[in-house]
Amino acid sequence: MKRIAAVAYDGFQLLDLAGPADVFDVANQVLGRQAYGVEIVGVHSGRVRAGNGVALYAVTPDELPPGRIDTVVVAGGTALLEDPVDQAVVDAIVALATRADRVASVCTGAFVLAAAGLLTRRRATTHWLATDRLARAHPDIEVEPDAIYIRDGNIWTSAGVTAGIDLALALVAADYGHDVARVVASGLVVYLQRPGGQSQFSTALRARPPASEALRELQVYIDANPAADLGVAALAERIGMSPRHFTRVFTAQLGIAPGRYVERSRADAARRLLETTDATHEWIARASGIGSPESLYRVFRRRWSVSPGTYRRMFHTPAHNPPHESH
Repeated sequence: MKRIAAVAYDGFQLLDLAGPADVFDVANQVLGRQAYGVEIVGVHSGRVRAGNGVALYAVTPDELPPGRIDTVVVAGGTALLEDPVDQAVVDAIVALATRADRVASVCTGAFVLAAAGLLTRRRATTHWLATDRLARAHPDIEVEPDAIYIRDGNIWTSAGVTAGIDLALALVAADYGHDVARVVASGLVVYLQRPGGQSQFSTALRARPPASEALRELQVYIDANPAADLGVAALAERIGMSPRHFTRVFTAQLGIAPGRYVERSRADAARRLLETTDATHEWIARASGIGSPESLYRVFRRRWSVSPGTYRRMFHTPAHNPPHESH
């Protein structure tokens, strides 16, 4: 049996532990045996209360049965954004890490791993609202703000809340293969697993809402017309500005340069087409404004660390097909 030590503390996010725990429980059902056992570990014995008021019973690291621990999972919570992180929580992680084959964090649990020195010179992620803070507080960590989860050696970190389910499914896939993980995901009515590098949010949600109504309308136009001429000159003319002034205003209000916004918006358009149609990669590349299948492949490898074909196999839920498209 693979032992999972789930670390909780007063104020932790319940779903950060409950989501992965249910993944491991369903994996037991799929495998027909006790493949995983989850133990709640805290800084003291007894009741530990989540931020939503639900209480669990925890034991201390010293009270765990002896022997190796397969995976330590630390939940996130707003308390971890305090500076410094509670030393008692850090000490618990350090004690558990010496016995563990893998250490993982969900959401802001990454701040505990950082405080324990486990993320030094590693790639890591956390909730999108806290990535900048993690990077500022720990410049020795390579923070990747868009990733759903990241594995760097035996250290795993995930984005916020429900991304812990993606992380747990990835752990199951690493342990027992993707076929088992696929059945587990089906039982939980979730995706098999989102690619670890998949962006946490679409381009429109990541960008700041522009103050200018004209820019808001232009943003809608860009997202709705990915195959149009979306060069800086064309967009500037559409909004009645010089290209230089337009670039300055767009970047200031949305927090992203217009060229980069267009690039990401087109990638999002291609992603949606792969999810919802049976169209060829060539057609999708044209319809999304990316251009060619080769460019489509490069975009997906760069942004989501998977090929377009792999992405489609993970997320394809066909709703319609483009007119005159052959299969």
